[in-house]
Amino acid sequence: MSERDEAAVLRAQDHAHAEGHDYTKGSPHLRHDSLRLGIEARLRRLVRDAVARTGACRVLEIGAGHGTFTRTLLDAGATVTVTEASRASADHLLLEFAGDDRVHVVHDESGEFLLDQAERWDLAVLISVVHHIPDYLAFFSGLQEVVAEGGAIFSVQDPLWYPRRSRASHVASRATYFAWRLGQGNYRRGLATRLRRAKGSYDDAAESDLVEYHVVRQGVDEEALRALLAEQFDVEVFTYWSTQSPLLHRALEGTRLRSDFGVEATGRRQPLLRQ
Repeated sequence: MSERDEAAVLRAQDHAHAEGHDYTKGSPHLRHDSLRLGIEARLRRLVRDAVARTGACRVLEIGAGHGTFTRTLLDAGATVTVTEASRASADHLLLEFAGDDRVHVVHDESGEFLLDQAERWDLAVLISVVHHIPDYLAFFSGLQEVVAEGGAIFSVQDPLWYPRRSRASHVASRATYFAWRLGQGNYRRGLATRLRRAKGSYDDAAESDLVEYHVVRQGVDEEALRALLAEQFDVEVFTYWSTQSPLLHRALEGTRLRSDFGVEATGRRQPLLRQ
């Protein structure tokens, strides 16, 4: 993807998450207790581990939305630098945590905040973010460089790489999504989007493709991400079932179906010098 295309994606993200955007409605990790509580438990443990190791935990939270998990991190004992591509979301976070000197909010409209940072963080957190990043492997290459020695990266709620998913998983995901989507309105845009995706095409002028174009590029390659991070971290990739509808999520989360994944990379090591 070109720099021009990346800029278009960032503009679409800002517009799609404008003032009044409801993050919870289409976000399984916010709607469903089983997912949200599991994420919170992992975050608390990672913060506790950092505090036990160094006496503090400096967190970089990328794409915090309206701060649901920022509060979890704070309650666990962290200080948090939050970046948001959406101006409206950044403004919401500034109001939400006004007067709390443990939180620093950055409106990162270019997505390049990491590039010029001398600071190092004990934990980097990305929740439902990676599938929005055009070149996510390049992004993680830069991200791991701002994680302190011994530190961790935690990413969750991203779609598994489609070619490795079972047919049953694909069918179940499409069926449960369509069942939920029927109750959301805006059918003309939804139908146009589905027709493009059925053809395997992509419209760089359509907001729905720019925001959720991971559907066209076939998800996120969790194994490529594992391989990248394994050079400097101990890496766990965990998979699970996730869909927007509460009823259909509960009905299928105990099955063998898997749709999404998370990565917990811990114990950051200095990279080996190549000969």
